[in-house]
Amino acid sequence: MKLLGAVNAINLDGGGSTTMTVGDHRVTSPFDATGGRPIADGILLVE
Repeated sequence: MKLLGAVNAINLDGGGSTTMTVGDHRVTSPFDATGGRPIADGILLVE
């Protein structure tokens, strides 16, 4: 994050329920041995 110019940053969970989308492309999916997981929250980062 420092390389991107951030002054402050935190690491939120990042566990098995994490999904990351870049533009219209989903980079990761919240799946485990039982299948997909519903995700109730979201954080949107914009420039």
